[in-house]
Amino acid sequence: MFENLRVSVFLAARALQRGGRGRVLLNVIVIAFVFTNMIFLPSVISGAVESYNVQTIDFMTSDIVIGPRLDERYIEDADTLLNRINRIPGVIRASARFSMPVSVDFEENTVSIEVKAFDPRDEVEVTRIHEFIEDGSFLGSGDRNEILLGVLVAGHEDKSKDFYDSLGGAAVGDMVTVRYANGVVREYRIKGIVRTKSYIADYMAFVTADEMESVLGPGPNTRASEILVKATDDTDLDALKRTILSFGVGEEVKTWEDATSDIVAESVESFNIINNITVLGSLIIAIVVIFILITIKTFTNRKQIGILKAIGIKKSVIINSYVMQVFFICTFGVILGLVILEGMVLYFTAFPIEFPDGTVTPIVDAGMLIENTILLFISSAVAGFIPAWRITNENILDAMRGA
Repeated sequence: MFENLRVSVFLAARALQRGGRGRVLLNVIVIAFVFTNMIFLPSVISGAVESYNVQTIDFMTSDIVIGPRLDERYIEDADTLLNRINRIPGVIRASARFSMPVSVDFEENTVSIEVKAFDPRDEVEVTRIHEFIEDGSFLGSGDRNEILLGVLVAGHEDKSKDFYDSLGGAAVGDMVTVRYANGVVREYRIKGIVRTKSYIADYMAFVTADEMESVLGPGPNTRASEILVKATDDTDLDALKRTILSFGVGEEVKTWEDATSDIVAESVESFNIINNITVLGSLIIAIVVIFILITIKTFTNRKQIGILKAIGIKKSVIINSYVMQVFFICTFGVILGLVILEGMVLYFTAFPIEFPDGTVTPIVDAGMLIENTILLFISSAVAGFIPAWRITNENILDAMRGA
């Protein structure tokens, strides 16, 4: 067995030497770009998913999100629950939010969105919204008659530039009329414009908890739509979730992954369809290139193959020699592809890809590299095996005559 393998290696090496360095190098370059194409799009998709996850944590759910009990609309006595959560080890801070649908009027424009109320002192420790104020300033504790608008709500004077219905270019200092779902109507001055590049966060409005309490009516309002919890960096979120439940919290407790799993799963599934099409296309290109290469080589070497068979070299040894040539080309193609890929990743890490919903840096996963490398080798081996098998099965005399 090992003797046959040595003969196959010898024949493959001689064939590559006689084939010309330029031709071999060209084939290596083609395989390198095929491999790069197979990896780069999935790495961009992984980067986009990671970007979405970061936006989710930073602006929408923080690390843990606590919702109302089953069949209940609000968290009752949220202040007591906040105090309990803030005492749990591993928790940096918790912030209660109260949400209500509203319509916002500015000049002749009206948008229907959701307004969220929070205590700014808690919010700045739980989310990063305050770090992404494009114009104006963040809300302060006790602020009344002021509102924070997402950039997609404020919009542009030229509405053709807007993704959604907008206020047509409302700016800091402008007055807007907010009509709450409970019938209360308020006039607010725009204190700041938020640009997070998250489509969800940028199409919201924010007011202080004090302002929302006055909207809801007399008496202290201790209800919340949700409570966001920020954990320390070294905290296991699943363990923290169990700890929160063990403290007697009967509300629905989810990690950010639990809260967004369905949305992310649907997005990833859509991306995977595109990715699979790209990988399939790349494999077809590799198969066609290798098939044509080996077909030409075997037809060119028909007489040689006939002579090898005539002197007693087994067909399997001859076939393996061509498959080994394919492995050689794929091996150096993958190495060159990794160099190209690393260069692209370094470039896009320094200069991230700008998407409408944020910047994306490609993320190359080791499992992805291994899987696509194996697929490339298997596909190429099959493409090299078929023409070699066809020629070696020819009659020896026909092959030697080149008929």
